[in-house]
Amino acid sequence: MKKIVFAAGCFWGVEAYFKNVDGVLFTKVGYSNGEKDSPTYEEVCARHTGHVETCYVEYDESVITLSKLLQLYWKIVDPTVIDRQGPDVGNHYRTGIFYYSESDSPVIISSKEEEQTKYDLPIVTEIMPLKVFWPAEEYHQDYLGKNPGGYCHISF
Repeated sequence: MKKIVFAAGCFWGVEAYFKNVDGVLFTKVGYSNGEKDSPTYEEVCARHTGHVETCYVEYDESVITLSKLLQLYWKIVDPTVIDRQGPDVGNHYRTGIFYYSESDSPVIISSKEEEQTKYDLPIVTEIMPLKVFWPAEEYHQDYLGKNPGGYCHISF
């Protein structure tokens, strides 16, 4: 089992998107790579914590590779905009790929380089080791599963 954390705007849709991918075993939404311990949703949205809304993904690499997960990730983001995805604006909606294992870095960098060929503007998606992941409040977990008519900026 391997793990990766994706930031792609509002975490509700990101989780719903990845939890239905064959080979993904577990997902959880949360807040990553900021400065405040145990931030709340309200604190993150106020843009004072440095955290980004993220989706933690555990996957079985014998079923789906990191390269394939990255291909899926690039389909749901505009990696050339800073601090915005869809109508969601703020540094907590920036895009990012945060890895646990340094051995994943070359795969991620190669994927970004391949994706860059599709754009004239530079890709601004953060790529770095995961510093911290704080799980979001329970009502955010599987939000779109619990609220099928809920808002989502991602087209499934």
